Amino acid sequence: MIKTWTTVLAVAVASVTGMAHAQQAAGDAKAGEGKIAMCIGCHGIQGYQASFPEVYKVPKIGGQSAAYIVSALQAYKKGERKHPTMRGIADSLSDQDMADVAAYYAGHGIGDARQVKAVQANASVAPLLQKGACFSCHGEGFAKPIDPSYPKVAGQYADYVYAALQSYKTQNNPLIGRSNGIMGGIAKQFSNDELRQLSRYIGSLDGDMQTVVQPHFKFGQK
Repeated sequence: MIKTWTTVLAVAVASVTGMAHAQQAAGDAKAGEGKIAMCIGCHGIQGYQASFPEVYKVPKIGGQSAAYIVSALQAYKKGERKHPTMRGIADSLSDQDMADVAAYYAGHGIGDARQVKAVQANASVAPLLQKGACFSCHGEGFAKPIDPSYPKVAGQYADYVYAALQSYKTQNNPLIGRSNGIMGGIAKQFSNDELRQLSRYIGSLDGDMQTVVQPHFKFGQK
């Protein structure tokens, strides 16, 4: 059953991402540097916490895949991801703006040369990983997705990962929730406690992402 589910995921990924890649605008990181004013108030502060729909650290996006950042922003703009603040920001961005901002953040990872090793999951988490076939999309150690439009999640804040996974289970709410057939089906297999266990494991892993701290947000420094 696990192998069958893994195969289904791989086929689904291949079928839905090829067209998106062909249509995505080429990003200019230098141009993106001048377009991140709306991002840095949250994503430019180490450990900054959002308060809606619950308190959690905003995700690290430095070093995240550019294709994934664009995909996420487009999902907010289309309403497939429901979050009032992110929807407002995404609505103000053109496809080129999204590509440029994504290129800027993608170039600020800790370093792709790092050796990312899969950490052995404990006896409670290991069967959950198998049940969700997580590595079939997010790759080895959750750091090497099989497609760039899928996110790196290794080392992401555990409380954010939990909030994101919960959002895929949320339905019929105009302000929160994420519409994604694959992730929705996966997340709904798990209890909230199981999602917390998965989130803590993912957050404990080494990854390439970091918060790109802006100079004027480095408190106490001249």
